[in-house]
Amino acid sequence: MNFPAEVGNGTEASDTGFDLIAFNTLGINKNYLILTLVIIYLATLLCNLVLLAVFLMNSSLQNPKFLAVCNLAVVDISLSSVIIPQMVPVFVFDLSRVSFVTCFSQMFFMHFFGDMESFSLALLAYDRLVAICFPLRYPYINTNLRMGLIIVGLWLLVFLLEIFPVTLASNLSYCRSRVVPSCCCEHGPVYSLACGDTSFNKRLATTKTLVVLLGPLTFIILSYAFVVFAVLRIASVAQRWKAFHTCLTHLSLVLIYYVPVILAYILGGLRLVQSKDLYTAILTVSVTLPPMLNPIIYSLKTEELREKVLKLLKHPKVTPQLQKQEAADSD
Repeated sequence: MNFPAEVGNGTEASDTGFDLIAFNTLGINKNYLILTLVIIYLATLLCNLVLLAVFLMNSSLQNPKFLAVCNLAVVDISLSSVIIPQMVPVFVFDLSRVSFVTCFSQMFFMHFFGDMESFSLALLAYDRLVAICFPLRYPYINTNLRMGLIIVGLWLLVFLLEIFPVTLASNLSYCRSRVVPSCCCEHGPVYSLACGDTSFNKRLATTKTLVVLLGPLTFIILSYAFVVFAVLRIASVAQRWKAFHTCLTHLSLVLIYYVPVILAYILGGLRLVQSKDLYTAILTVSVTLPPMLNPIIYSLKTEELREKVLKLLKHPKVTPQLQKQEAADSD
């Protein structure tokens, strides 16, 4: 990502940075918040890397369904990596100054992977839709190649959705305060500091947010409406419950992602949380918690994946023959 090194008002490149200011009113709770986020980040890395390792080491899992799951794991790792590591030097070592390029680069990637989270969940809904509504044709409709092309298409779509508003914000003139009242270089708090009329930026940001949140969510709801209709036509109660059970894992991921984010936006929109620092903390946790929970829930709910994970984490047993050989070598 190459953003202009100078802003529109002609200031020097060395004076184009921003100061991130947040959590000051939380007092000592700020330290607990940062510690919690670091723990969340380390758990996110561990759980998702284990999931990816299991996928790569087991050819039986290399199918369209788990290809979509691995895409979500990559997005989860990337989203947390863009947000949390940057917060440690800012709020632990008081290095709150970030350069112009760093700020807008983080803005792009943070919103990019946040949007990919929604589309990745919609991709899993598509997989379940095809698997349940067209079970006999599933191997022909949903191949690894086709799933890979869909994933590439989604990444390209989200790139196009994000590059324009971020580039537009980077070309604004920032001649007033450079203090960003947020823990990250979010789009809204940054462009609000610009001089001149930013009404178009606001409308664009609102439209884009509605598209990337409600678009995938609408697709997920419609997909499961078709799934429910198809399942209810199954005569066997046992097969009907089995079909529903395969969807419960994905529905759990959808609820874990959308419910906290929607609640956070409702709290902010209705101003039910008066402290801006507290609201920022709630929003940050609501965004970074799902990437940690996604692989845990998927591993626990999916029997095939659970067995592979336990096999990977289980220490190999030493056979008696190997013990005798090691004893002979030591003598």
